Amino acid sequence: MNRADGLLVRPVTRSPWRVVAIVAIGFLLGALLTKLSLWFLPEGPFLEFFTTTISASVGPLSVDLLVIAFTLGPLVLNVNLFSVAGVLVVAYLARMML
Repeated sequence: MNRADGLLVRPVTRSPWRVVAIVAIGFLLGALLTKLSLWFLPEGPFLEFFTTTISASVGPLSVDLLVIAFTLGPLVLNVNLFSVAGVLVVAYLARMML
């Protein structure tokens, strides 16, 4: 344990699940911001710049376990500036709540 100004301070440990939750909620917030901007912002370079999306996909993945068989996918990740901003806002809010 570290000492800071005479007080015992526990080291901050970040759970991987917390990071996954922050990124997932941030992407959902970014998707909401993207949809709202498409509805309310006028056509032009500003709208095009912030809503241009880069997509990455994986799949489909087929699994056959003899008893059960299923197919997942394709899984697609769409990233734009609003989704990055959403992740940053959620991470900032999560850090403030810590």
